[in-house]
Amino acid sequence: MAKRAVKVKKASSSVKRSIQPKGKAKKPRVAKAPVVRRYKCLYCNYVYSPLRGEPHNGIPEGTEFDDLPDTYVCPICGYQGKGKIGTWGFEEWKPTKYICSMCGYIYDEVRGEPHHGIKPGTKFDDLPDDYRCPVCALDPKIMKFFGKVLKQGFDAIDVV
Repeated sequence: MAKRAVKVKKASSSVKRSIQPKGKAKKPRVAKAPVVRRYKCLYCNYVYSPLRGEPHNGIPEGTEFDDLPDTYVCPICGYQGKGKIGTWGFEEWKPTKYICSMCGYIYDEVRGEPHHGIKPGTKFDDLPDDYRCPVCALDPKIMKFFGKVLKQGFDAIDVV
């Protein structure tokens, strides 16, 4: 159905309004969150994420990998005595599996969720912001105590 233009008299001026047909409400456009670039140490598999930073090493959350100081050392390799593995020992890492922090459900991009209308190969970042954990959504105790477990309740994991 097409929009209809209706003329409405208001005081001394006429104003045109468009009326949406019933049943076809416009969905508000939601801005997608920026893609987070994570980096993995080639020696110990430690993952640096700008979402958390390294506050214990004086690197605040939100610090991009490219903005790390020249003196940066992998916290795991340095602690284990493997040597001073700097930023040169890291490569960009793109996770494909994400775990629900409440129930442990794993969303796998390769598998998707066909029963919920999410096709195989759908990236986690491409899921809508109102995506809910399918396991937590079915558990009334989790819903009662924690509410809806949305996309923000998932963490990237390094599982092959």
